[in-house]
Amino acid sequence: MIDKQLLLEGCQGFEIELPENAAEKLDQYAQLLVEWNEKMNLTAITEPREIVFKHFVDSLLLLKAVELPKGASLIDVGTGAGFPSMPVKIARPDVKVTMLDSLQKRLTFLQEVNNQLGLDCTFIHSRAEDGGKKKELREKYDFATARAVANLRDLAEYCLPYVKVGGYFVSLKGPDIEEEIRESKNAIATMGGKVEKVLQFTLPEDSGRSIVVIKKISQTPPQFPRTAAKMAKKPIL
Repeated sequence: MIDKQLLLEGCQGFEIELPENAAEKLDQYAQLLVEWNEKMNLTAITEPREIVFKHFVDSLLLLKAVELPKGASLIDVGTGAGFPSMPVKIARPDVKVTMLDSLQKRLTFLQEVNNQLGLDCTFIHSRAEDGGKKKELREKYDFATARAVANLRDLAEYCLPYVKVGGYFVSLKGPDIEEEIRESKNAIATMGGKVEKVLQFTLPEDSGRSIVVIKKISQTPPQFPRTAAKMAKKPIL
């Protein structure tokens, strides 16, 4: 399916080390992704070379943005087809990965990937704003991540409630992020976060990526996260 040598070279270009069987597992993942994509809408990216760079290497850049301690817990909020958390799990099997999504059929796909690849991910069927209010999930994770099209201001409200004080929310975004960061500054602070750093990467084919690393410095007030409708009606400006 994918060119495993291209994958390894792509990772080496960013000094990302993959365990011995990771390329094989990512290849299996790619095959399942394309196969299941014929039955349900998981991704618009199905060409093997694009899967390598725009899904796999892109997701694995998270490992360049933050150092995940051995056995760290990570929740992927609105995981979709499993990016970035499934490639991260394959590269770092020791990390305790939880994938949360509002669509059960996506989670059914991810459970199949998990089973076939012999992983031990946890899956939660929930809307982001509902999960963030649940006692068993709130402020329970070392890291939260999202590779989403939503504005960073909204993502901060969705994701920071899951993060322990001292942990991090890692947001994978496109190249032009400065204005979005400015607009989300108050929302991030309200959720108990602070932007620690922003990293810029260029993938092959000149595809720009930004990763915003936000440290959780204080608890999120209990009224957050709000529903999407309330966030749209009364954004934190």
